[in-house]
Amino acid sequence: MEYSVIKEGDLFLLTDLNGDIALDDENGHGLYTKDTRFLSRMDVQIDGEKPALLSSSSDKSYVASIRLMKNEKDKGAIEIHRERFIYDGVLYERFILSNYFLDAVDFDFSVSFDSDFQDMFIVRKYRTGEVGQIVERFWSPESIAIRYRGADRIERSTQIKWKTDVNDVSVDEQENVHFKVHLDPKEERQICFLITPMIDGKGGTALTFEEGLKRLHQSYENWVSDTAQAESDSDLFNGLFARGVQDLRMLLTDVGYGDTPVAGLPWFAVPFGRDSLITSLFMLPLNPKLAQGTLRTLAAHQGTKTDPWRDEQPGKIMHELRFGELVNTKQSPFSPYYGTVDSTPLFLVLISEYVRWTGDFSLVEELQPNIERALAWIDQAEQAGKGFLTYHQEAEKGFPNQGWKDSANSIVHESGHYAASPIALSEVQGYVYHAKKGLAAVYRAMGQTDRAEPLETQAAQLKSRFEEAFWMEDEQFYAIALDKDQNKVHSVTSNPGHLLMGELPSSERAASVAKRLLRQDMFSGFGIRTMSTDDIGYYPMSYHNGSVWPHDNGMILLGLSRMGFKEEASRVISALLDASSAFEYQRLPELFCGHGADVGYLVQYPTTCSPQAWAAATSIVFLQAMLGIEPDALTKTIKLGPALPESMNELTARDIRIGEGVISINVTRTGKDSYKVEVPVNTTGFEIVVV
Repeated sequence: MEYSVIKEGDLFLLTDLNGDIALDDENGHGLYTKDTRFLSRMDVQIDGEKPALLSSSSDKSYVASIRLMKNEKDKGAIEIHRERFIYDGVLYERFILSNYFLDAVDFDFSVSFDSDFQDMFIVRKYRTGEVGQIVERFWSPESIAIRYRGADRIERSTQIKWKTDVNDVSVDEQENVHFKVHLDPKEERQICFLITPMIDGKGGTALTFEEGLKRLHQSYENWVSDTAQAESDSDLFNGLFARGVQDLRMLLTDVGYGDTPVAGLPWFAVPFGRDSLITSLFMLPLNPKLAQGTLRTLAAHQGTKTDPWRDEQPGKIMHELRFGELVNTKQSPFSPYYGTVDSTPLFLVLISEYVRWTGDFSLVEELQPNIERALAWIDQAEQAGKGFLTYHQEAEKGFPNQGWKDSANSIVHESGHYAASPIALSEVQGYVYHAKKGLAAVYRAMGQTDRAEPLETQAAQLKSRFEEAFWMEDEQFYAIALDKDQNKVHSVTSNPGHLLMGELPSSERAASVAKRLLRQDMFSGFGIRTMSTDDIGYYPMSYHNGSVWPHDNGMILLGLSRMGFKEEASRVISALLDASSAFEYQRLPELFCGHGADVGYLVQYPTTCSPQAWAAATSIVFLQAMLGIEPDALTKTIKLGPALPESMNELTARDIRIGEGVISINVTRTGKDSYKVEVPVNTTGFEIVVV
């Protein structure tokens, strides 16, 4: 990455690799919370010069370590070691200054600060609007404070304090803090900054650097102990899994209803409908109770009225929730914005899958009003869409395409023309089928037969309509979508692969889909592409028309595993494991280019979120698919159908939470396609079925 980023809770810091936020920065660097930039400058100098970068590392997702120097060739250097983390709403930044000259040195070490309190949409040049102004700047030898009164009448301020063993400290009128430092040879001095964003006078509580770091470390240790663990004889998988679990912890945020995974850093550190739901779905094997925060957060923001400006409708699940000044003053529709067609069925899918893992009917009872409103929205939308769930942009500043491939050019006919809306996406119909079938089983188990039976009937009818309308006989594959006239959008894409997760296709057609996804035009060798290389819309560096998205492959993997396509699942896992080795910290990014492995190396996408939640959670899908684990708390069974990639012969998973207990599993390869399965721990009371 060409940047350094750390996050904890609702606060994140984005800087250049030196650790700086430069004056007049054009890259959006800053310290952010609630979609507001509370620090727009933080750069260091020694005697008025910018020190050179030695190294910049974030081996741990939540701590950054940066080394800088100012040197004289063959004489020595002043080294600066920057360490930073965030805890309880406070940014901690420690500088350790070391003298590697033969003689004592005296120098001016300065740190420059500023805060512009810009809305993130303005920083990104995504929106403009009327905003507030800075009303006070205060500085002293111990602190700086900058106060801003927004157009939304919210008072925001940035409090900057420091502790140091340097005696001579001063602050000038430009918020430059100067430390007159004397260092003997090999001597060190420390300066620690504590930076606290405040909203209406409320902010985090500062601790000592050591105590804050200790508590942060402990929170990550607690996270690991509360989640499933996995290890294998593949270093690639072990590294990817560990990184994914750590990044997922960093990407959790509580906006009032429990921890929810935000979409990704740096620009999407807020709850999303689709992204948070898919990430939570992937995280079920890690600890299924983690889904509760996502479900409660989205239920709390479920649509209640018809508002075309926000694409809101009663019962609809939101797309994206923002908190900045433009949203608060109704200059932006993201408060929240509802322009997505798949969040609502995915909300129901996650509930049904959560129950399969936990048997927790109490959450269903709690959210049943939300469930029923979501089902009512789907039914009404299906009637308007001639039997399918469709979308059409209503909001002037919304999205023209409202599935996960939401770029304007993602739904393209074989003629090269874009499909006209209302559009019915293939995978969305699969989510609806999955949701209704899954909820019907849950309602039956709860004794609500009157609700189960109509859902079963509706699911069967949707399956029949879908098979007739979407199947492309010449391709032996499903179309990505139907356009406004219900004509097939004749493109071969990854979208129909999601159908396998809900088991909508017949076994024969499912086999065709699995086979087609692994053909050379779709399978790059590093993963399944979003679009076939044979299609007119294919472009390997596009966002959605030929690139490879790890989460897209993850959704397909869940279906391949569930429907028994073990060989295909293993090939996809092997490809993505190989791909992971090309990325810093073995962190799968949001997406990468669709060039095939035949070029000899993976081609990275120019701009991408990293870390990104559903990409990080794809490593958890690998574990689920390799174990072939399918728990069903409704029947008290756990199905295991292991299939390891070629590079792996042993896999151990511990403390997978199912029902009221845990299960640990050992898988050992005994032949090309045969495995020994051991279950040393099973406190679930469920029957184990190995297939």
